[in-house]
Amino acid sequence: MTGADVLDVARDGIWTLLIVAAPLMLVALVVGVVISLLQTLTQIQEMTLAFIPKILAIFLTMLIALPFMGDALQGYMNRIAERIVSAG
Repeated sequence: MTGADVLDVARDGIWTLLIVAAPLMLVALVVGVVISLLQTLTQIQEMTLAFIPKILAIFLTMLIALPFMGDALQGYMNRIAERIVSAG
């Protein structure tokens, strides 16, 4: 395996990581901003108020996006397996 192959595998892995994590991170970001805005407007400065809505939103997003995330990870594994088979 050459250096270019290693870089290709690493780049593909990082790209897959970003694709898999993006839906959860974006939902957490949006919920966090909405909760912060709500806290600012109502002047409720409770630190624990943001945790439960974020956890629920991320859990629901994970349930919805899990097939997409699994397909992305399976595609990455298939590409890695093809590289292993073609090298041997």
